[in-house]
Amino acid sequence: MAAGGFCKLPTGSVVVALNLPTPTAHGTGCVRVLVHAQNRARALTRLRNLGMRAVYLRGNAAPPTPDEITAVLHHPDGLIWRTAPDNGVVPGPELPQELWHPIRALKRRPAAPA
Repeated sequence: MAAGGFCKLPTGSVVVALNLPTPTAHGTGCVRVLVHAQNRARALTRLRNLGMRAVYLRGNAAPPTPDEITAVLHHPDGLIWRTAPDNGVVPGPELPQELWHPIRALKRRPAAPA
Protein backbone atom coordinates (compact mmCIF):
# COMPACT_ATOMS: atom_id res chain seq x y z
CA MET A 1 0.00 0.00 0.00
CA ALA A 2 1.26 3.47 -0.85
CA ALA A 3 2.04 5.94 1.90
CA GLY A 4 0.47 9.30 1.46
CA GLY A 5 -1.50 12.15 2.82
CA PHE A 6 -3.29 15.34 1.99
CA CYS A 7 -3.51 18.97 3.01
CA LYS A 8 -6.61 21.12 2.67
CA LEU A 9 -5.83 24.65 1.50
CA PRO A 10 -7.62 27.84 2.59
CA THR A 11 -9.23 28.05 -0.87
CA GLY A 12 -11.01 24.72 -0.25
CA SER A 13 -8.86 22.73 -2.67
CA VAL A 14 -6.49 19.97 -1.57
CA VAL A 15 -2.98 18.79 -2.31
CA VAL A 16 -2.57 15.01 -2.20
CA ALA A 17 0.87 13.41 -1.86
CA LEU A 18 1.49 9.72 -2.52
CA ASN A 19 4.60 7.52 -2.43
CA LEU A 20 4.09 4.98 -5.19
CA PRO A 21 6.30 1.95 -5.91
CA THR A 22 8.00 1.84 -9.28
CA PRO A 23 10.22 -0.86 -10.77
CA THR A 24 13.79 0.22 -11.41
CA ALA A 25 16.86 -1.41 -12.94
CA HIS A 26 18.25 -2.29 -9.50
CA GLY A 27 15.17 -3.32 -7.55
CA THR A 28 12.10 -1.40 -6.51
CA GLY A 29 12.10 2.30 -5.85
CA CYS A 30 9.46 4.86 -5.03
CA VAL A 31 8.26 8.08 -6.55
CA ARG A 32 6.52 10.88 -4.69
CA VAL A 33 3.53 12.15 -6.66
CA LEU A 34 1.75 15.41 -5.84
CA VAL A 35 -1.71 16.30 -7.16
CA HIS A 36 -3.64 19.55 -6.77
CA ALA A 37 -7.43 19.19 -7.14
CA GLN A 38 -10.76 20.41 -5.78
CA ASN A 39 -11.04 17.44 -3.40
CA ARG A 40 -9.34 14.13 -2.57
CA ALA A 41 -11.60 12.07 -4.80
CA ARG A 42 -10.83 14.23 -7.84
CA ALA A 43 -7.11 14.07 -7.11
CA LEU A 44 -7.18 10.27 -7.11
CA THR A 45 -9.37 10.28 -10.23
CA ARG A 46 -6.73 12.36 -12.04
CA LEU A 47 -4.13 9.67 -11.25
CA ARG A 48 -6.46 6.83 -12.24
CA ASN A 49 -7.17 8.51 -15.56
CA LEU A 50 -3.42 8.41 -16.24
CA GLY A 51 -3.43 4.62 -15.88
CA MET A 52 -2.54 4.35 -12.17
CA ARG A 53 -5.62 2.28 -11.38
CA ALA A 54 -4.72 0.87 -7.97
CA VAL A 55 -4.08 4.21 -6.23
CA TYR A 56 -5.81 4.68 -2.88
CA LEU A 57 -5.32 7.15 -0.04
CA ARG A 58 -5.80 5.61 3.37
CA GLY A 59 -5.09 7.94 6.23
CA ASN A 60 -2.80 10.93 6.42
CA ALA A 61 0.52 9.36 7.40
CA ALA A 62 2.70 11.29 4.92
CA PRO A 63 1.07 14.66 4.16
CA PRO A 64 2.75 17.07 1.73
CA THR A 65 5.32 19.45 3.17
CA PRO A 66 4.99 23.23 2.68
CA ASP A 67 7.71 23.09 0.00
CA GLU A 68 5.83 20.36 -1.85
CA ILE A 69 2.59 22.34 -1.69
CA THR A 70 4.34 25.39 -3.13
CA ALA A 71 5.86 23.30 -5.93
CA VAL A 72 2.56 21.77 -7.04
CA LEU A 73 0.66 25.07 -6.81
CA HIS A 74 3.21 26.77 -9.07
CA HIS A 75 3.12 24.03 -11.71
CA PRO A 76 0.62 24.65 -14.53
CA ASP A 77 -0.64 21.04 -14.58
CA GLY A 78 -0.89 20.67 -10.81
CA LEU A 79 0.50 17.15 -11.10
CA ILE A 80 4.22 16.53 -10.46
CA TRP A 81 6.58 13.78 -9.25
CA ARG A 82 10.15 13.05 -8.17
CA THR A 83 12.06 10.07 -6.83
CA ALA A 84 11.35 9.49 -3.15
CA PRO A 85 14.32 8.98 -0.81
CA ASP A 86 14.97 5.27 -0.14
CA ASN A 87 15.67 5.61 3.56
CA GLY A 88 12.75 7.88 4.45
CA VAL A 89 15.10 10.60 5.71
CA VAL A 90 14.26 14.08 4.51
CA PRO A 91 17.34 15.47 2.73
CA GLY A 92 19.00 18.39 4.42
CA PRO A 93 20.64 21.39 2.79
CA GLU A 94 23.91 19.46 2.35
CA LEU A 95 22.31 16.68 0.27
CA PRO A 96 21.37 17.39 -3.35
CA GLN A 97 17.67 17.05 -4.00
CA GLU A 98 16.05 16.03 -7.27
CA LEU A 99 13.87 18.63 -8.96
CA TRP A 100 10.16 18.06 -9.59
CA HIS A 101 9.11 16.67 -12.97
CA PRO A 102 5.78 16.96 -14.80
CA ILE A 103 3.76 13.75 -14.84
CA ARG A 104 4.32 13.45 -18.62
CA ALA A 105 7.99 12.68 -17.88
CA LEU A 106 6.99 9.74 -15.64
CA LYS A 107 4.70 8.29 -18.28
CA ARG A 108 7.52 8.46 -20.88
CA ARG A 109 10.16 6.75 -18.73
CA PRO A 110 11.62 3.72 -20.54
CA ALA A 111 10.89 0.33 -19.01
CA ALA A 112 13.73 -1.30 -17.08
CA PRO A 113 15.60 -3.92 -19.13
CA ALA A 114 14.76 -7.50 -18.14
